[in-house]
Amino acid sequence: MCGIIGIVATSEVAPALYDGLTVLQHRGQDAAGIATAVGTQLRVHKGNGLVRDVFDARAMALLEGRVGIAHCRYPTAGSEGTDEAQPFYVNSPYGIALAHNGNLINTDALRREVFEEDRRNINTESDSEVLLNVFAHELDRERSLSPESAFRAIEGVNRRSRGGYAAVATVLGLGLVAFRDRHGIRPLVLGKRVVDGSDEYAVASESVALDILGFERVRDVRPGEGVVVTARGELHTRMCAEPGEPAPCIFEYVYFARPDSMIEDISVHKARMRMGVTLGEKILRERPDHDIDVVIPIPDTSRDSALELASVLGVKYREGFIKNRYVGRTFIMPGQGERAKSVKRKLNPIPLEFRGRVVLLVDDSIVRGTTSRQIVQMARDAGARKVYLASAAPPVRHPNIYGIDMPTPEELIAHGRSEAEIERMIGCDWLVYQDLADLEAAVAGPKFPGRRFDSSCFSGEYITGVEPGYFERLQQLRSDDAKRQRRLAL
Repeated sequence: MCGIIGIVATSEVAPALYDGLTVLQHRGQDAAGIATAVGTQLRVHKGNGLVRDVFDARAMALLEGRVGIAHCRYPTAGSEGTDEAQPFYVNSPYGIALAHNGNLINTDALRREVFEEDRRNINTESDSEVLLNVFAHELDRERSLSPESAFRAIEGVNRRSRGGYAAVATVLGLGLVAFRDRHGIRPLVLGKRVVDGSDEYAVASESVALDILGFERVRDVRPGEGVVVTARGELHTRMCAEPGEPAPCIFEYVYFARPDSMIEDISVHKARMRMGVTLGEKILRERPDHDIDVVIPIPDTSRDSALELASVLGVKYREGFIKNRYVGRTFIMPGQGERAKSVKRKLNPIPLEFRGRVVLLVDDSIVRGTTSRQIVQMARDAGARKVYLASAAPPVRHPNIYGIDMPTPEELIAHGRSEAEIERMIGCDWLVYQDLADLEAAVAGPKFPGRRFDSSCFSGEYITGVEPGYFERLQQLRSDDAKRQRRLAL
């Protein structure tokens, strides 16, 4: 998962891109980069680390221009070195920089096509560089530069690419280009503001990035749609693929997105509140005479769900863990050893809230289970009489192939195991999961009953289809062991 933002303004955009990245930092802490267009030059600065560490005053001064894009990255596969930081850029045609959120599932075939047929070279293992070169080749075929030629190039990208992707690019001589996969799996939202009578536009992974910059959220970019904003601030949009069935990623609502964001006209905050209501109702159905004394969230993402769940159960809600704000999100740590160490550095229990009580811990989801096991033990060590664990999401039994680092099946605690077996492995006294139908209904809410989502990590149903052998190749790229071997090779 990554964060992307692109802006066309009437003044220098680098400061706004920097500010936008800081509120998208939760989407990736591995690397960050900004690319701007000034005259006939692309200015690019990127590197490993947090946004605040990658950019200093000197770097920002070099990023001149009124058109630009930015990216913060966490790796799902490929190298973890600086060469994987985005945006990527090519000199031909015109000069293009591109940043991408998501994952292509036909990367290997595309890489061969790009080299053998398009006669373009790929320097990294990143599918984002492949996507850039496909777009560059399709634009080069147009022999002209205009919004219409950019839309035709996007059509070519969509014909050739499979997976979940949202991309922003700056093209010298044109402006800002953005596009989204035909199912709308990865999020992308369009915003507008008026400065001194002139229109300025932005696109970003989440609406919160637009909010802090003073852009009004106009709408989500439609599945399969292309957006071009010229350097003069003229907005052009067009459908560039035959739309598939819309299937926004449900894990954005469960975990990744900030609660103050709107995705597909759904408040992430309200979606999480409804998750807590449906989970509480399930607990009452299964254990109407429960002995729960207190509901405690595992911060931060589960707070909205836990508060509503406590209300449904009619028991106390308490904050039982203090979070160290200077440790990154454990889900996106690069290896299991680092994740395990980070849990202990990140959370510290308040014994007063646990001692002698039957505690229901609430988490947004359970992926590998190692973090859950450590937190359950923390609660016991803090004096809890019993420790129950509730997940606001169903069991994660399948890999995510559209840009979220949910590892190979063998590394998922729920893969091939019953809930009773998972309960024993985690070490809690009772484990309860959200039902998938309830999760989807909670996210859709009353405004969008029956809306479909990409819930493939729970259901194993992949809307794009999956070719034979894909999961075996995925294991070679994404497993913790594979990533450890790549780090040792650096």
